[in-house]
Amino acid sequence: MISLTSDTETKPTKAMRVAIANAEVGDEQKGEDPTVNELLKRTADLLGKEDALFFACGTICNFVSIKTHTRPGDVVLAEHMAHIIRAESGGAAMTSGVLMEPIASERGIFTADDVQQALDRVAIAPYLYSANPRLLCVEQTHNFAGGTVWQLDELQQVCNFARQKGLATHMDGARLLNAVVATQTTAKDFASCVDSVWLDFSKGLGAPMGAVLAGTKEFIAEARRYKHMFGGAMRQAGIIAAGCLYSLDHHVQRLQEDHKNATYLARRLSQIEGIKVRNTSPDTNIVFFDVSGLGIDTAMFLNLLQKHGVKMGAVGKSIRAVTHLDVSWTDIDVAIDAISKIARAYTNVKSNGAQSTLSAQKTVLQIA
Repeated sequence: MISLTSDTETKPTKAMRVAIANAEVGDEQKGEDPTVNELLKRTADLLGKEDALFFACGTICNFVSIKTHTRPGDVVLAEHMAHIIRAESGGAAMTSGVLMEPIASERGIFTADDVQQALDRVAIAPYLYSANPRLLCVEQTHNFAGGTVWQLDELQQVCNFARQKGLATHMDGARLLNAVVATQTTAKDFASCVDSVWLDFSKGLGAPMGAVLAGTKEFIAEARRYKHMFGGAMRQAGIIAAGCLYSLDHHVQRLQEDHKNATYLARRLSQIEGIKVRNTSPDTNIVFFDVSGLGIDTAMFLNLLQKHGVKMGAVGKSIRAVTHLDVSWTDIDVAIDAISKIARAYTNVKSNGAQSTLSAQKTVLQIA
């Protein structure tokens, strides 16, 4: 099965498994795991931050960061389709008691003017009646916008404006290194724009799990309390950190291959009748497309595609395909061939006068 559902489906390579098996370990909770400590130093240096903290995944990095930056009743500003708002089960509201103020945008990238408009909405009621805006979150790259990249100047302008308005700034850096490779901007330059930032190692970098949050020593000291409070402390976590270290050494620059594969996929999909691709030149490794032009619903299309040995995922009414370490150029060709067969079959059914969706679906299933 060729899985393009998400880059979280990457599996550790044989060499990474060797590194994991041979990892030196200690007690992570007490700060005594040497492999974790090496990863923290490497990541803090990479991001230009004073200190760092190890977590199992990125979602808890966001929870802990929001908790550290805010107080209950505060307002967090984020792009309206940000992962923090749409894909973390409302966890920030539960763990931090904050309100979310969405900022609308077309590509997941907003401006200082957009931030000001959000602040104006928050402050529409007289003082004492309105909530207190405390934190601005940005997502690099932006998942649901199709892996779009904040350019450095865009990020600097927005974050500088936020600071002028008294807001702390946080970056969901799940795919930050994709942005680094795509723009040839250093991770340190991107991270310098924000007060806190985290990296995920379980996506395109191919580690089985692991994320690192970085910031000032004071921020990380406070975040460590919340990590423990939320049940995030670990013991012999060096076996996890070893995979993350291996990915830093071997899997960063190869992200460019994923970007090329995504562009190839997007352009080939755009040539298939009935399929509409959101962006035929994706910034990084995420492609969104729509199949409603075929007269087929998303769920049925994905079911047919899986029968051809290819998995993709639905995000709303769109289909998302994510290229990654375990998907080759040849795999992309196989996926395109499968999609083309389904599209042709369904187009033929429609042109032959199928009168109902059910009869059309049965015909396509027989052809597929």
